[in-house]
Amino acid sequence: MRPERTEERTAPASLQGGLRVYAIGDVHGCADRLERLLRLITDDASAAPEPHRRLIFLGDYVDRGPDSRGAIDRVLASTPLLAETVALMGNHEAMMLAALDRPGDAEAVSLWLANGAPATLASYGVDLSLPAARWANHVGETHLGFLRRLTRSHVEGAYMFVHAGIRPGVPIALQDERDLMWIREPFLSSQDDHGVVVVHGHTPMREPVVRPNRIGIDTGAVYGGRLTALVLWADRMRFLHA
Repeated sequence: MRPERTEERTAPASLQGGLRVYAIGDVHGCADRLERLLRLITDDASAAPEPHRRLIFLGDYVDRGPDSRGAIDRVLASTPLLAETVALMGNHEAMMLAALDRPGDAEAVSLWLANGAPATLASYGVDLSLPAARWANHVGETHLGFLRRLTRSHVEGAYMFVHAGIRPGVPIALQDERDLMWIREPFLSSQDDHGVVVVHGHTPMREPVVRPNRIGIDTGAVYGGRLTALVLWADRMRFLHA
């Protein structure tokens, strides 16, 4: 059986002293795995010497998996031992908001339905025979507000956290929001020094991917893989898996 906690190793960048960061990859409605992973994070944080902690969710809480509503509830819940939570927007939240905010836009509604919306709507008790204009009422203001507050990127030390990646060759301050949520190539194959190490999800792989310029932590939980958290402190790193 593969370990839930990997050995620590040298990281491709560093954080300021006293800070420990936990970044969680794509949840996709796997609320049970998220609950287990957060317990592992709590155990790790309780034994760590760093007094300051940050928990960063990389987006894609919804779609395809069995309990998108429960996944958002768990992200919204208070997390012990962690001083601050940062929740990023993934492309699936962007599709969900577009469909809920513009139910008369057939293209927006169809795009979401084709990318896992039926499972999400079912978790909110929505029958697909219900008109799209009524879906938002079932999602409710608490979860809609959460979706609208999601940020697109977050920087800690020499790391930049985004859902999908960045556009190589474009200054960080000029990155397009769509790229942050949707890009794959040319980001994934780029060997450029971006000025930061990009921590991202979006592209599922069997195991985390560590490169000098990026760390990918979508390990395909909704496809039978594991849900992964990256742990960063000083110039060190490890992974937690559930």
